[in-house]
Amino acid sequence: MTKTPIYFVPGLAAGPEIFENLTFDPEVYELHYLKWIQPLALEESISNYAMRMTEFITHDNPVLVGVSFGGIMVQEMSKYVKAQKVIIISSVKSKNELPLRFKIANLSKAYKMFPAKLVSNFESYSQYFVGKKLQKRAKIYKKYLSERSEKYILWSVKNIVRWGNDHPAQNVIHIHGTEDYIFPISKINNAIKIEGGTHIMILNRAKEISKILQEQLEPSLVKN
Repeated sequence: MTKTPIYFVPGLAAGPEIFENLTFDPEVYELHYLKWIQPLALEESISNYAMRMTEFITHDNPVLVGVSFGGIMVQEMSKYVKAQKVIIISSVKSKNELPLRFKIANLSKAYKMFPAKLVSNFESYSQYFVGKKLQKRAKIYKKYLSERSEKYILWSVKNIVRWGNDHPAQNVIHIHGTEDYIFPISKINNAIKIEGGTHIMILNRAKEISKILQEQLEPSLVKN
């Protein structure tokens, strides 16, 4: 039996670890986790970056799965590699689904003031976090934010707020949480909703997401 290749792209600054709680049948699927690469320059287009990312895809007709900015990236990558399905989680399908604050950041160029040093030197700043909630969040960030170069962070933020995709591709499957604070559900169209899911539901709602992914990839294998 030929296994279905799935390539995963994590969210902004995140590494493959964010997918660790998803479950797949190893007899059916072959899993591949892509890491972010350094942009050639802050001016490199997202299109050119996506084309370079496809160099790590070694299978024909794969499934592409992306979370948050990774969801935007797999849509751009699908323009250069034929994918049987493109699945995005906690992401957007076009610039029309971006919240107003992102559009304002684009018009005002406020994204240039993003504190990239806060991410790249997170350990130095996290010691000042006060309260159990902030400390818990800091612990999560330390574990999952593995790509922290300032150049990459600034390039990514710029390309999220300036993403110019007007029309969603037809083969995109969208999974979205109703409590997503980064990309509010009110702006999202045609998505499979996870009630109460937040922007980081890939970490704490992995069981539900795994079931949805299986339903979308191999409906005949899902047991009632």
